[in-house]
Amino acid sequence: MEFFKTPNINFMKYRFIALAVTGAVILAGLLNVFFGKGIKMGVDFGGGTLIRIVFKNPTTTGDIRAELSRVGLGESVIQESGQPGREYMIRTMQVLNTKDAQQEIEAHEKLGNRVIEALRGDDGKAEQARELKDLNAIDEASLTALLRQAFRDKAEEYAKAVIHYRTTKTTGSGIIEDFAGLASAGVGPDVVKELQAKTYLGKLTVISKETVGPQAGADLRKKATLAVIWSLIGMLVYIGFRFKLEYGVSAIVTLTQDVLMALSVYSFTNREINLPIIAALLTIVGYSINDTVVVFDRVRENLKGMRKDSFEAILNRSINQSLGRTIITTGTVFLAVLALFLFGGKSINDFAFIMLFGSIEGVYSTIYLSCPVVLFWTQIFKPKKGARR
Repeated sequence: MEFFKTPNINFMKYRFIALAVTGAVILAGLLNVFFGKGIKMGVDFGGGTLIRIVFKNPTTTGDIRAELSRVGLGESVIQESGQPGREYMIRTMQVLNTKDAQQEIEAHEKLGNRVIEALRGDDGKAEQARELKDLNAIDEASLTALLRQAFRDKAEEYAKAVIHYRTTKTTGSGIIEDFAGLASAGVGPDVVKELQAKTYLGKLTVISKETVGPQAGADLRKKATLAVIWSLIGMLVYIGFRFKLEYGVSAIVTLTQDVLMALSVYSFTNREINLPIIAALLTIVGYSINDTVVVFDRVRENLKGMRKDSFEAILNRSINQSLGRTIITTGTVFLAVLALFLFGGKSINDFAFIMLFGSIEGVYSTIYLSCPVVLFWTQIFKPKKGARR
C-alpha cells in the first residue's frame, strides 16, 4: 500500500543554504558552550548530591536559600520543579581532598542529610521529644513496626497503603497535608486515629536523593564520551564497508553534526546533561544512520538505472523515493516522544525533549548533509570515466 506518491522536490538545490544554517547553529552552540553558559552537568557527571523535596506549605527559592546559607550551603543550585512553590530540586556540591571513592560517597551522603536537616529546622522537635514519628519521612518498615502493636497482621497492609498514598502523590503534592486525607488511602478511622496518636506531619518529604562523587562523575563523563566516539567510528566502518569510502565519510560527518546540533540546542535551553541524555544522543545517532542507509541504498540502485543522469539528479531521486517511508517512520517516533514530552512528567521531560529535536534533525541531516557531502566528494575526487560513482 502506498500512502505517499513519490514527489519530485529538488532538495540539492538548497544544500548551501542548509549547510549555512547548520554551521551557524553549531557555531553559536559551541560559542555558548565554551564562552557562554556552557553545558549544565547533572549529578551523574558533575558529582554532588541531588535532592528532590516537596513542602507541605508553599515556600520560595529565597526562603530555601536562606535556610541553607545558615549551614554554609547557600551556593546550592535550587530549581523549582513540579508544583509551583512546593516541589524543588536542590543540587549541592563539596570539594573533597580525597581519592577514596567510598569516602566521597559517604561525604556526599552526609552533605545531603545536612541539606534536609537545614530545611527541616526546628520543625517536629517538640513532637519528637514526645517520641512521635514524622509520617512524611518514615519508611514502610518503620511504619509497619509502629502499627504492629495495634493491628498485628494488618499492620504491613496499612503501612503499604499509607506509604503508597504519600509517594504516588495521591494528595496532589506527594506529601500528606492532614490526617483527614488518609481516609482516601484505603485505611479505616481506627488506623487514622492510631497514626494521629503516634505520628505528626512534618513540613517536607524527600521524594528522591541521588549521590555521585566527583571521581565517579569524571569517570562517567569519560565513558559517555567514549561511547559516543566509538559509536561514530563503528558507523564509519560499517557504512564504508557496505558502500564506499565517501559514503562512510559522509555518514560520520552527518552523525557528528547530529550530536553537535543536539548539544548546541540543549546548551541554549539550560537543561542538565545526564546519563539518560547520553542514551538519547546515541538513540538519535541510530535513527539518523538508519535513514541515511535507506537513502544510500536507493542511490546505489539508481546508479545502475540512471547512468545518463547527473549524480545530483540521482541523489534527488533517491531522497524523493525514500521520503514516504521517512515520514511514516519518523512521524510515529515523533508522536510517541511528543506524548512522553507532554504527559511523561519531569523525570523524562529532558530525554523526551532531546528525542523530539533529534527525530526531526536526523531526517534533516540525512537530506542536507549526508547527500551533499557525498556530492562534494564526487566533485572534488572525480571518478575516472566509466567508473561507478
